[in-house]
Amino acid sequence: MSSYYPRTKDLTRTRKSLTESPPSSPSPTEKNYRHDRVSRFDSIGESATDKSLGRTSSYTRREARLAALNKQEQDSTAKDYKKMYAEALHENAKLKSRLQESKQELAKIRSQLEKITQRHDTISERSSALESEKREKQTLEKRVSDMEEDLKVLTELKSDNQRLKDENGALIRVISKLSK
Repeated sequence: MSSYYPRTKDLTRTRKSLTESPPSSPSPTEKNYRHDRVSRFDSIGESATDKSLGRTSSYTRREARLAALNKQEQDSTAKDYKKMYAEALHENAKLKSRLQESKQELAKIRSQLEKITQRHDTISERSSALESEKREKQTLEKRVSDMEEDLKVLTELKSDNQRLKDENGALIRVISKLSK
């Protein structure tokens, strides 16, 4: 990284990073790892104070860079969550409006179905009423025809009865003449 940036930019960046967030304490494995590196450099021949100062500044620079990257990632993640939350709210609002529209359409269709059912019921009631009226009319016509036949029979019987009365009267006259 230092090959891409001049040393002054790197130092100012390190100072800014140090003021923004303090370096976190290294984990026990990192301490061991650093201790191994320090012991390797001891064998090269550098003094302990030079090593610790060089190591500390590069370590703090590295920690500062990592902290800055983590902060950026957290900010972008937080923004992403906010954006996702806003999108979810917007989507929920859309779905709620679609649900309301569907409910209204369903209510409209149900009312139309109810009207059609009522019409069908009235038509079926009318047709059943017509059927019952037809049956009643047929039974009445049959009764009328039966009564007409009975009336014909009655008139025939009356005429027969009258004829018999006339004959009976004639016979009585004949018997009365013969008995005198």
